[in-house]
Amino acid sequence: MRKKQFKTQSKKMLEMMINSIYTHKEIFLRELISNASDAIDKRHFRSLTDTALGLDMSAYKIKLDADKENRILTVSDNGCGMGEKELEDNLGTIARSGSLDFKSENESDEIDIIGQFGVGFYSAFMVADKITIVSKSLDSEQAYCWESTGADGYTVTPCEKDDIGTVITLHMKEDTENENYSIFLEESKIRELVKKYSDYIRYPITMMCEQPIQKEDGAEDAQPEFELVETTLNSMVPLWKRNASEVSEEEYNRFYHEKFFDFEDPLAVIHTKFEGTTNCNILLFIPKKAPFDYYTKDFEKGLQLYSSGVLIMDKCADLLPDYFSFVKGVVDSADLTLNISRETLQHDHQLKVIAKAVEKKIKAELKKMIKNDREKYDTFFEQFGRQMKYAIYASYGMKKDALMDLIEFKSSYEKKYTTLEEYVTRMPESQTAIYYAGGKTIDKIDMLPQTQAVISKGIEVLYFTEDVDEFTVTMLGNYNEKPFKNVSDNDLDISREEEKEEIKKENDDQKSLLAFMKEKLGDKVEEVQFTNTLDSHPVCLSTEGGISTEMQKVLESQPGMEQAIKAKTVLEININHPVAQKLKELYGKDDEKVEKYAKILYSQACLICGLPVENPTELSNLVCDLM
Repeated sequence: MRKKQFKTQSKKMLEMMINSIYTHKEIFLRELISNASDAIDKRHFRSLTDTALGLDMSAYKIKLDADKENRILTVSDNGCGMGEKELEDNLGTIARSGSLDFKSENESDEIDIIGQFGVGFYSAFMVADKITIVSKSLDSEQAYCWESTGADGYTVTPCEKDDIGTVITLHMKEDTENENYSIFLEESKIRELVKKYSDYIRYPITMMCEQPIQKEDGAEDAQPEFELVETTLNSMVPLWKRNASEVSEEEYNRFYHEKFFDFEDPLAVIHTKFEGTTNCNILLFIPKKAPFDYYTKDFEKGLQLYSSGVLIMDKCADLLPDYFSFVKGVVDSADLTLNISRETLQHDHQLKVIAKAVEKKIKAELKKMIKNDREKYDTFFEQFGRQMKYAIYASYGMKKDALMDLIEFKSSYEKKYTTLEEYVTRMPESQTAIYYAGGKTIDKIDMLPQTQAVISKGIEVLYFTEDVDEFTVTMLGNYNEKPFKNVSDNDLDISREEEKEEIKKENDDQKSLLAFMKEKLGDKVEEVQFTNTLDSHPVCLSTEGGISTEMQKVLESQPGMEQAIKAKTVLEININHPVAQKLKELYGKDDEKVEKYAKILYSQACLICGLPVENPTELSNLVCDLM
């Protein structure tokens, strides 16, 4: 019997197939099971026109058997089988795919073939030093045996086999210091790999597994006896391929717990089918709580990507935009064009089509939650809202159209979350801007003189308590043509026209006093002025330009940003407070005391808005001197 050589140019080609294409050795079992599934698909398809060739659907199966003593793993199926020529063509020619040929020759929706490249079989040489295949074809009474030890070649000889189908026998390699091949003969490992990669193959994948013998009286034995029972390892019908109306909430929750290792039930489930240039089934889950590492660089986003029920990628990051990275779930499409190892996609335009559909479905679900179950949405936003706000800022506003209707802020209106749409809906016609105030907590924001002044005018104020909030609205620019306005802006416009005229005249009349105070404070402030918007508060700091004091604090907190751009501050003194009258009386008579007052008022204003006092000792001495 002469050994035949593989029909490629060199031994090096097969060595590359065996050692370079696949990332993990465990992939071999996925490939062999997928090939077996294809073989059964072909037999079933042919039986549609020739019933004599087929079996009852319940009779189709893929069998696994592990013989640890002899280091043999067997994968068998009752599919279409292969004759001598098919063994020569499909296994003697590297990268020749009989499955692809079959699909090309038989255009039908009934065919859902997995194999495309004809290299999956060779992955078995990563773990086996010898492979024997015994196969009997639908079209032949004679069975044949294909055998190879790798790149040296193969033999094909007639053999005996009673039933149609294929038996692949792997003679596993011996363990080495760096590689444990015996693990692939362990029942637990085989179960794990089938569950991970082939759980949704449509035919039963069975194996003889040890199970405790149940006693007739139901008594528990301290040392139970075991028996071998043929056990189905895969669940076969993916949850996402069933109609959503047929799946219970309990089934969704159980699937989510088992698949994504979350103890909490999901907050929402999105189960849909997308039909277009690329068809796919989509099953998504919105978690109730953020993972512990969600806001760290270690967090990995992505959906599980399947092709015809076979896991291709455990976390396909390209299916989710960063701002929806919290979503977990699966996408299954038979239309994907995979690369040769079946581990990644060959054409990213298919991913882009699916990703767009996924994003659209997530956004629609969140908007529906806002409308129909606001409490649930607020719970969601507490956990994941910061990521969406950051996406608007990080994209320089390019993602604002997708996200601005989903973001929320706490508000002075009932101290609850509000969307920007709800805020604008409540605005009186005379209000021209959306007002906000920043601080560490709502209580601290409420204590700001400017916040109290704005609220006292009957104007709603958004509370910006997260670092990213003000940066986010800066990128938004406006919402529904309403600009955002910081209550601490120097040009805050909430006074009546006559009040504006009065304070303008007061500042003009006291120009020299204000200039003197500005001179003594130096570059700490851009300007000193009187205001009539502070009610009973004596003083505050407002800002000019695009950087507020809150933004300054955020920037300075970043590593290497200690010399960040500073806010341009304006010291505002309440014209209706006794301290204003005192300053007028002292100026020109006791300018030294006016200078002390200026420094004290500035330090007080810094304390109110949360900025550090540069020289606490000086402040203490100034207060004591005046006392």
